[in-house]
Amino acid sequence: MPATFVIGDAPERREDARFLTGQGAYLDDLRFDRLAHGVILRSPHAHAAIRGIDAEAARGAPGVLGVLTAADLQADGLRPIRPTVEANVQTGEPFAVAPQPLLAHGKVRHVGEAVTLIVAESRSQALDAAELVLVDYTPLPAVTTADAALTAGAPELTPEVPGNLCLDWHWGDAAHADAAFARAAHIVTIRLDNHRIVTNPMEPRGAIGTYDPATQRYTLYVSSQSLHGNRDVAARVLGVPPAAVRFVAPDVGGGFGAKNFAYAEHALMLWAARRVGRPVKWIASRSEVFVTDHQARDHIADASLALDSDGSFLALRVSSVANVGAYTAGGSVAVQTNQYPHLQGTIYNIPAVALHIRAVLSNTTPIGVTRAPGFAESVNIIERLIDLAARQCGFDRAELRRRNAVPAETMPMKNALGFSVDSGHFAETFDLALTRADLPNFAARRAESEARGCLRGLGIACHIKGTGGSPSENVDIRFETDGTVSLITGTQTIGQGHETTFPQILADRLGVPNALIRLRQGDTDLTPIGGGHGSSRATYMGGTAIWRASETIVAKGAGVAASMLDAAAVDIAFADGLFSLVGTNRSVPLLDVAEHARKHDTPLNTYYAWTREHMTFPNGTHIVEVEIDRDTGRVALVKHTAVDDYGVLVNPKVASGQAHGAIAQGAGQALQEHAAYDAQSGQLLAGSFMDYALPRADDLPSFNVAFNGTRCTTNPLGVKGCGEAAAAALFPAIGNAVLDALAPLGVTGFDGPATPVRIWQAMQSPGAR
Repeated sequence: MPATFVIGDAPERREDARFLTGQGAYLDDLRFDRLAHGVILRSPHAHAAIRGIDAEAARGAPGVLGVLTAADLQADGLRPIRPTVEANVQTGEPFAVAPQPLLAHGKVRHVGEAVTLIVAESRSQALDAAELVLVDYTPLPAVTTADAALTAGAPELTPEVPGNLCLDWHWGDAAHADAAFARAAHIVTIRLDNHRIVTNPMEPRGAIGTYDPATQRYTLYVSSQSLHGNRDVAARVLGVPPAAVRFVAPDVGGGFGAKNFAYAEHALMLWAARRVGRPVKWIASRSEVFVTDHQARDHIADASLALDSDGSFLALRVSSVANVGAYTAGGSVAVQTNQYPHLQGTIYNIPAVALHIRAVLSNTTPIGVTRAPGFAESVNIIERLIDLAARQCGFDRAELRRRNAVPAETMPMKNALGFSVDSGHFAETFDLALTRADLPNFAARRAESEARGCLRGLGIACHIKGTGGSPSENVDIRFETDGTVSLITGTQTIGQGHETTFPQILADRLGVPNALIRLRQGDTDLTPIGGGHGSSRATYMGGTAIWRASETIVAKGAGVAASMLDAAAVDIAFADGLFSLVGTNRSVPLLDVAEHARKHDTPLNTYYAWTREHMTFPNGTHIVEVEIDRDTGRVALVKHTAVDDYGVLVNPKVASGQAHGAIAQGAGQALQEHAAYDAQSGQLLAGSFMDYALPRADDLPSFNVAFNGTRCTTNPLGVKGCGEAAAAALFPAIGNAVLDALAPLGVTGFDGPATPVRIWQAMQSPGAR
């Protein structure tokens, strides 16, 4: 009998055998007859008026099947893309937004904006034809930062967003916060730039569109992490019902949030396929990834923390502005009214919180989401404030965190803004991390570094985020005639190991060997709804659906087993894949019951859908140590320790891998990555891997990750999403460690990633010793 791995076991990822032997099926691996190729001519300007487009020479070029512009879109009745959320999640007040055109009409608003679509027999022919398209641009002044966008008289991107201001919102109890600040013994204030990054999935975005005139149905093969939602957007743009559009995602080589929301290319490839009567393929070049993939972060905050004489937190005030880029992509502005305010103050007891939250447009690539959107910004604010309070006010930074962490005995907690967290042993997890990090010997490690001419610093950050994403999910469990079980879900695997972990959940509930369970997903025709993957939702949402569907299957199966055993259903028990007659040694396996039920037209196949009311809240503590070369300013991450609470672990090995990826991404932003724009021209200065550094293996130490799980009470599995939270911890932990290392030199701050030039400049600043 094949092995049965259940919740808590750690088998190797079964999908890896397929990937490592070249059997994966990524978008570029798919083959189509009569395939045409699309190339998009993009704006070289950050802000410019389009006076005219001359495409006649391109239309006559060899192999060209079509050159399509905004005028063609308008003639065919296609619509622009609107945000998926257009109002404040808390108050219902509408955002100021403008729709995003599929192809620029009259104006371009960021470098890389799509202007013309060229379709040809081959990609090289399409590229050659693109060079023949003449676009008459009149450059306009550009703004690339939030501060510049809000300056009086700044260039306005669109009249639909006056003053470039999408959102201007006050939230919390300002009067309570003012009173707390008035009586505070200590107040610390900081300005933080959570700088912009490009997430760079290994597999670039792409889409292959087809159209069947007989059925008038579109099909898009796409590298995406949210099929049903993006299918619905494409249908609205095309002016057809969702049932007329099918989205299919084969293996997806990473997403990191950049593949979460809809893109113009989705509808463009479908439209082009209808226009030319052939499948049309577009795969982004890496250069296109840099200027067109939804970017992340770009958030400035001015924050103050009030403390009493003992170090207890009294109040938090934050005034922040998010630079969302040229268009409001997906739910990017909604992050500022949902995720970002949700856990202000994070795991700490802060009686009063007052927020002033703004979001602005700029002539930069639209912002999307990446690991822990909104939550990461909140974690960074409070963790940097705590270290600043320790330095300025004479407190111990560890004791400040321990003193103010919400105690386990008061869970579930409700924060000052009225949001609840169901579970967590914050102080216990914190102390476990301190022990594993060997803090008593840090002084010796610092002295050893100094002997080699290096500065050594230690940084701590406690993290928490809410996971949930799209609120509805479903599964369809089918017992096939060949004895296998199809597990069909609307979640989306993009590298997290679902082909291993989802069968573990089903095997745990039904006792079916994992090898007999086949995960099927990535196709909107398989299941009516699907939330895809975002906000570490898949195991929580999909796993809960599997759990509940399994309960239904067992209930159905008990009646069938009773008839097979000539017994009453109330005398049937189920465990480990067997229906047994209580008090006897008689039993029948579930798969035999399923076969019997199918033959008698009472199949055990079960569909289950549900809508969540709560989220899960992964949390933990990360402690890092850095070394800084005094001569060059180079920062090395030399030690990392973490204790995380991800609730019940379906597969500890897979959970560790997810945490490792999040750690690497957080370290990359802290040390290397920065999507920097020229303030005058709006050009992306880090537009390739020549200028944009991603962390490599030798940039990272061995990860010392342990778990201190507390069972989540918002789902029957007890799980908490594990794919993102660690990224939220690494950015402030490394920032704190760098400032700890530089403290002997009198350096109190730096902007952007801790690159050698930035740190060297900080060490040479007038206040440094």
